[in-house]
Amino acid sequence: MPKITYIDASGAARTVEAEIGSTVMEAAIKNAIPGIEAECGGACACATCHVYVDEAWAAATGKAEPMEEDMLDFAFDVRPTSRLSCQIKVKDTLDGLVVRTPAKQG
Repeated sequence: MPKITYIDASGAARTVEAEIGSTVMEAAIKNAIPGIEAECGGACACATCHVYVDEAWAAATGKAEPMEEDMLDFAFDVRPTSRLSCQIKVKDTLDGLVVRTPAKQG
């Protein structure tokens, strides 16, 4: 299973294994990662699973679709590598993915 590292705003890192086909948000919720609230449960209807994708992984995770971009308007401190973790599907090629959570969610 691919491993994903979540780094919170204080710099604490947690690495978990994620099931292929799940999302980065689902892996966070399953492993009680702080900073990922996921109030809508992954329906891309809020911005409470906002993460910053590490620059090295930006191409591998792809760009936000228009619906996701609209939801990011509600996120706190949006940056060029901001994504909603509910929209990033876990696949083998994301083994080693690093994401950071913002100081607060939407």
